[in-house]
Amino acid sequence: MEHRVVSPRLPVPAQDVLLALFITVMQVQGTMVRNAGEVVQRSLTDLGHLGYVLLVVSGVVVVVRRRWPVPVFVTAALASMVYYGLGFPDGPGWLGLFVALYTVAAYGDGRRSLVTAGVGITVLAVGWLVAAADIEPRAAIGWVFFRIGVSVMSAALGESVRSRQVIAAEAQKRAELAERTREEEARARVDAERLRIAREVHDTVAHAIAIINVQSGVTAHVLDKRPEMTREALRAIEQTSSRALREMRAILGVLRDDGDDDGRVPYPGVEQIDELAAKAREAGLDIKLEETSPAAALPSTVGSAAYRIVQESITNVVRHVGPTRVTVVLNSGIEALEIRVTDEGRRAAPGHDSADARLAGRHPSGTGGSAKPGRGIVGMRERCHLLGGELDAGPIPGGGFEVRARLPLAPAGSHL
Repeated sequence: MEHRVVSPRLPVPAQDVLLALFITVMQVQGTMVRNAGEVVQRSLTDLGHLGYVLLVVSGVVVVVRRRWPVPVFVTAALASMVYYGLGFPDGPGWLGLFVALYTVAAYGDGRRSLVTAGVGITVLAVGWLVAAADIEPRAAIGWVFFRIGVSVMSAALGESVRSRQVIAAEAQKRAELAERTREEEARARVDAERLRIAREVHDTVAHAIAIINVQSGVTAHVLDKRPEMTREALRAIEQTSSRALREMRAILGVLRDDGDDDGRVPYPGVEQIDELAAKAREAGLDIKLEETSPAAALPSTVGSAAYRIVQESITNVVRHVGPTRVTVVLNSGIEALEIRVTDEGRRAAPGHDSADARLAGRHPSGTGGSAKPGRGIVGMRERCHLLGGELDAGPIPGGGFEVRARLPLAPAGSHL
């Protein structure tokens, strides 16, 4: 169990009470001791003990210096002006005034508090000098300049303390802001990574489930009539699910922190689009793939995004259209990769196998353009925007649906 050592400290009000009591005693007792046995112009007991009253007031008022710094300073200054103006004996009767001056500067707002202190010191200096015009001996006027000098030092000390407190507060605020900024950046990175993983999982799982759904429908339909087609469908289901599992391990592998890369596979790129097209053909699509540049020339991020866009486009055709003709065009230029995936909509051409007719009936949407855009199109558009590209998807005249994407080969803003 951890034991914390707490240093004893009086509450602030108690500190000010003790300070006021100490100043009051020092002003009264110090003035009496300093002038004991000397002939003075006016005794502290004159005018109804007014000298004592003024010394006590200028000391006791310090109790509320933190709450009302300016009124406390004005009270102490007036008491000092009256005290020395009436010719009461000199002594440490300025202690409360100096503390009040320090408080005005230390607890003020900077410029205004300095103006208040400066005006007050000027008025006090004039009053003290006027009161000491006929002081005897003349050397005693040195105490007047002492009071003026210490008044200036008290205000300067208070301003120094205030400035340090302001600097410390600003430093603390900057540190808290930096900490919040780091936390926000960390959360933003986590959210971006979560979104990326969710997008990858959606594309992988949605495509695999769509292919498996179609192949399982074929299997159920031709199980007794065409056993060889059943075996092909089951083999396609096995291969599709196996590949989906490998991709899922690769996607979710970033969440592991053990440094073990066994079983991980690289993210798919345009090199795997041929395999993707082959699997789609097994699902009943007539796919034509046109590629105008070697896949190895593309950056990995662009290649991966292109693969996912083509994969999601084919998945949407399988889910919402059924057997139809799909054209995939990859046109790589100097600055960007252009992708176009076009389907002809649902068709019921004569001579189709009964299994194909049954599969077409499983997708009542009819064409790719009749279904409302779902998370798939949103995900494709997000992929394009992350690379500084753009994507457009919608129905085409004569039936069918087309997805058009443009992916820059260099990050946005990298050109001089």
